[in-house]
Amino acid sequence: MDTFNWYLERTSALQQIKPIGLYDLSNLQLRFLCPQDINEVNALCVDCFPVEYPRSWYEDITSNPKFYTLAAIHKSAIIGIIVAEIKLYIKLTPKEREIVSPSAGKFTQVGYILSLGVSKAYRRNGIASLLLDNLISHLTSAESQNCKAIFLHVLSSNSSAIAFYERKSFRLHSFHPYYYMINGINKDGFAYVLYINGGHQQWMIFDILKYIYTTVCELGVVRWTISKARKAARRFWPRIRRIASQNTSTIMIDCS
Repeated sequence: MDTFNWYLERTSALQQIKPIGLYDLSNLQLRFLCPQDINEVNALCVDCFPVEYPRSWYEDITSNPKFYTLAAIHKSAIIGIIVAEIKLYIKLTPKEREIVSPSAGKFTQVGYILSLGVSKAYRRNGIASLLLDNLISHLTSAESQNCKAIFLHVLSSNSSAIAFYERKSFRLHSFHPYYYMINGINKDGFAYVLYINGGHQQWMIFDILKYIYTTVCELGVVRWTISKARKAARRFWPRIRRIASQNTSTIMIDCS
């Protein structure tokens, strides 16, 4: 499901909260979520996000292996999470397929960040960066070279989140009017993308040529053409040889 990404709330709200200075991130632990974390993760999301997720969403992200769900732990409490889904290109929506070039193949993977949040009291300690860097490291490992992009959606007015992702080398991909529904009001969103493992935006000239070639091959046109050419060559080759031989004899007679 599409969800809301919210790293920092409006500045006015942040000014009312004094962050806890951790100074040393070695005090943090990172671990994957499990079903026993549902209630605590629910409380964190209420603290972080202006939307309410259904119970089934928490059950999915804490148990379904298709999600990469990592938690930041401080003093045995969950103070931050990142939730991402690793998707196959063939299972993306038409709009999502615009993120990556189809020439990469039907089984190319992309990572979609559903949520990245840190408890208000612990923000501005680098925790969000730590969580995001861990996801990027995982998706750029030798085992994940088939993953070509990481993308997300963010509220267009959330300048703090946008600045954060841009510092992490994410780039604006597209504008999505009325993407969010918050408190009964439609809000615009942006899609941001980070290309990894040689991935790139779609329809470069090489991609066009490769796509045309692949499509033609799948239709069997190339194989049919080559087969016909070979049959024609076998049929006319003896005649061509006779003509060539006769011409050679004529030249030798003329020369004599």
